[in-house]
Amino acid sequence: MLTNFRTELSDTIRLSIPIIIAQLGVVLMGVTDNLFVGRLLGAVPLGAAGLANSLSFLMSSIGVGGLSVVAALVSKAYNQSDVAGINRLFRAGLRVALLLSVVLGGLSALLAFNFELFGQTPEVTRLTRDFMLILSASLLPLMVFVAARQLCDGLRYPRVAMAITLSALLINALFNYVLIKGVGPFPTLGLMGSALATLLSRTFMAGVMLLYIYRAERFKEYLTTAYRSLPTSEYVWEILRLGIPGGLTFFFEVATFALAVVIVGWLGEDRLAAHQIAINMASVTYMMATGISSAAAIRVSAAVGRGSREGVWRAGVAAFMLSVSFMGVMALLFLTANDWLVTLYIRDNPAVMQIAASLVIIAGFFQLSDGVQVVALGSLRGLSDVNVPTLITLFSYWVVALPLSYVLAFPGKLDAVGVWIGLLTGLSIAAILLTWRFFNQIKRVNLTLTNTTDVMTH
Repeated sequence: MLTNFRTELSDTIRLSIPIIIAQLGVVLMGVTDNLFVGRLLGAVPLGAAGLANSLSFLMSSIGVGGLSVVAALVSKAYNQSDVAGINRLFRAGLRVALLLSVVLGGLSALLAFNFELFGQTPEVTRLTRDFMLILSASLLPLMVFVAARQLCDGLRYPRVAMAITLSALLINALFNYVLIKGVGPFPTLGLMGSALATLLSRTFMAGVMLLYIYRAERFKEYLTTAYRSLPTSEYVWEILRLGIPGGLTFFFEVATFALAVVIVGWLGEDRLAAHQIAINMASVTYMMATGISSAAAIRVSAAVGRGSREGVWRAGVAAFMLSVSFMGVMALLFLTANDWLVTLYIRDNPAVMQIAASLVIIAGFFQLSDGVQVVALGSLRGLSDVNVPTLITLFSYWVVALPLSYVLAFPGKLDAVGVWIGLLTGLSIAAILLTWRFFNQIKRVNLTLTNTTDVMTH
């Protein structure tokens, strides 16, 4: 079996690894914030920072998930030799990014000003509100970076975003320490210093990414002045048509975990801090799996562009194999090293450490479900199949996972463990339904399209 898929696996791995590192770098900014805040400021600021990062990520998820469709469209256009289409997709993606940053940033700020609706403790509410306002401003550079990187990923140059993201991660870590502690000429800003570090890092990412794209020789043929007069409105609408359902799919999952944070917050500050530790770890492995998912979307869409149904199938199967293998290793790590992993975040609070260690064990069990469902979503995105997957995720997470989490936590008296069992159930249902959907759609996909303009009118 592995011999038959050697080419597909190696190609998926080559494309996935830089995307994984870039995706990991983005989520590690939130993890870095939590690590510095937990070590330097304590459990309550850790809970507030984790809550703010979770809710801000929830707002950005619509944009990040929605814009990811651009890479698949660029890949398809490239395989159809549609250079003008690639140019218009790039410019349209940036316009959509600006639109989404205004809308999502505004919603994030509105959420921050009305944070008392979540029923958290007064101290957590105050700290989270200020933290979220700064993260709201950082959505603009984040959306621009995500939109610009789609050109690189779609043309199979994912190392560009990887290098920029890793550099930004180092900048984020440096400014977390400097601004929280007040080193040298910098003032002591405490928790707000961590939020400002994220804003500075994301601004760096957007600026460097755009500078590289417009200066690099490899992109010049796609950015010539001859294409500047070509309209992009139909491409903007196509990105929104495919991207909004795709973004909502991402949103429903992220929202489930963000709202799970709120439910756990009702159980107490120690449970909230423990939950943030465990969910940070699960977020790291999930974002790595999204790298494989992005590679699946690019390779599946490329096969569609070539008109190869077998290529679609093989690209999808290779991605599933890779994701299951990786997430299986992560599951073993979570199950066997849970106590040690918790000590990376906090050492001086035995109650929080004990709760967090038990939650990490449950996180180990849902690694496989999480890896399968996200790769299925990426493969379906490569087929431009976004509407039904959105409904599947809505059902799995909001109809099953969240209500079950609440029932098990409170009437069922399972506390924070009950919340995580509910999450595991929703992820497993999504994995089954989305995988079935992908393999069912392979035989139905239209392989007669010849260029990106046809895609727009199909």
